[in-house]
Amino acid sequence: MLKFLIQRSLQNVLLLWVVSMIGFAVLYLAPGGPLAQFALVPGMSQEQLLKIAEQMGLNRPIHEQYWEWFTRLASGDWGHSYRDGQPVLWIIGSHLLATLELMGTSSIIAVIVGVWVGVLGAIKRYSLFDYLATIGAMIALSIPTFWFGLITIYVFSVKLGILPPGNMYTIGNGSFWDYVHHLIAPSLVLGLVTVALWSRYMRSSMLDVINQDYIRTARAKGVPERQVLTRHAMRNALLPMITVAGLQLPTLLSGALVTETIFTWPGMGRLFLDSLSYRDYPVVMGILVLSAVLVLIGNLLADILYAVADPRIRMN
Repeated sequence: MLKFLIQRSLQNVLLLWVVSMIGFAVLYLAPGGPLAQFALVPGMSQEQLLKIAEQMGLNRPIHEQYWEWFTRLASGDWGHSYRDGQPVLWIIGSHLLATLELMGTSSIIAVIVGVWVGVLGAIKRYSLFDYLATIGAMIALSIPTFWFGLITIYVFSVKLGILPPGNMYTIGNGSFWDYVHHLIAPSLVLGLVTVALWSRYMRSSMLDVINQDYIRTARAKGVPERQVLTRHAMRNALLPMITVAGLQLPTLLSGALVTETIFTWPGMGRLFLDSLSYRDYPVVMGILVLSAVLVLIGNLLADILYAVADPRIRMN
C-alpha cells in the first residue's frame, strides 16, 4: 500500500505540473491579457501600461513568469488577485464551500436515484420500466446543462413560483430552510446527468452479477430472493461504482461551472467565469490547480476504497 501511494503521489505531482504549464501557456497566449482591464481606464496611456506591466512582471519571458508563479505556489503563496488585490487562496476559500455543498447534494441525489433505477432496471430487464429508464437516461445525457437549468427556472420559478430562480439566500432571510429551498433547483439540474450515468453503469454491473454462478447457487439453496439481491448481488455490483464515483468528479466540476452561472450560485464555477472576464489570471490559475488537485485526490481515493472493499485487489 505504501509503495502504491508513493508511486501515485509522484505521478500526480508530475501530472499537476504538466496541467499547470498548459494552463499558464493558454492564458498567456489568450488575446487581451491582464492589461486589457487597465487599458479601458480613461486617460490610460501606453507608457503607463508598460509601467504597470513592468511592476506586475508581465514584460518578462513566459518561462520566467511561470517559474516565479510555480515556486510561489509550491511555497504556499498562490498570489494576489489583479482585480482587488486579495490573496487568491482567500478568494477561492470563500467560494469553495458553496461548490462543495452543491456537488455533495447533487451526488447524494445521483447515487440514491441512479442506484435504485439501475437495480430495478436490471431486475425487471426489458420491462416497461427498463425501457422508460433507458429512454430517460439517453434524453438526460443529451440535454445540455444550461438548457435544462433555464427550463427549470422558467417552469418552477416563473410559471409555478415554487422555487427561487437563483442565489444562495433570500435577501434578509438567512435561515437554513431558505438555503435548502434555494439549493433544490441547482442540485437537481447538476445531478440529472449523473443520475443517468449511475443508472446505466449500475444496470450493467447488476446484470453481470446476477448471472454469476454464486447467485444461482444461493437461489438453489433456497435463500430468499430479497437476500440474494441485497446481500450478494447488489453488494458486489456496487464495487465497480466506486471507480465510477471517482471518475465522475470532473463531470461534476464542469457541470457546477454551468449550473452556478445559471442560478447565480456563489461557487468556484461562477468565480472562474468572472475571473476570466476580468482577466484575473492568478485566480483563474488557482482554480485550475485546485480543480486538478480535487480530481487527482478523488481518483486516488476511489482506487484505495476499491481495494479496501474488494480484498482480491492488491496494490503494488
